[in-house]
Amino acid sequence: MIKVLIADDQALVRGGFRVLVDNEPDMTVVGEAGDGAAAAEQAVACRPDVILMDVQMPGVDGIEGIRRIAAEPALSGVRILILTTFDEDDYVIAGLRAGASGFLLKNTDPAQLLHGIRVVAGGEELLSPGITRRLIARAAKPDAAVNHDVFAQLTTREREVVALAAQGLGNDEITRELVISPATTKTHISRALAKLGARDRAQLVALAYRYGLVKGGGE
Repeated sequence: MIKVLIADDQALVRGGFRVLVDNEPDMTVVGEAGDGAAAAEQAVACRPDVILMDVQMPGVDGIEGIRRIAAEPALSGVRILILTTFDEDDYVIAGLRAGASGFLLKNTDPAQLLHGIRVVAGGEELLSPGITRRLIARAAKPDAAVNHDVFAQLTTREREVVALAAQGLGNDEITRELVISPATTKTHISRALAKLGARDRAQLVALAYRYGLVKGGGE
């Protein structure tokens, strides 16, 4: 049973998500929160598998909520999905850096939302290729030129795989692009995660932006 915590400042939104999730035989809502502080508190109390986290909430917003949850060792297995709209790109990037496992559009199809919950609960990432490419294109600037100290521990192939993942390519697309086997792609991703100390693929994307492995604005 996948335990879900819903964090949103609008009671009607939380109620809609609750009905959707609770109608699934393999999911249950274990808690609700109206802001990021309450989400962090509820996460400790309820120990959910997945948190659906709104970002724009009064008081403590979702980004700070994610930071608090990611900083709690006992919650290391909790996966967080940011709920976003098209005009919240900065929040998405900040959320990925803070420790979120991916993002969904608030107006996503219900079946896709449920699929997304299952995907991240299973330990995989949830990054929409189209939105990821758009985020990269709209990123004003990376924090710096390529920081070779950060990526020096990666092999050339691992850097290529991380860069492609950051451009929104899924494993199948990376496999075709580099003409390698699916197992090899997964191995490179896993090794890059371990070497960079990233908790999941979403953080690989954030690192690729932040340290210039992938540049915004089509550079």
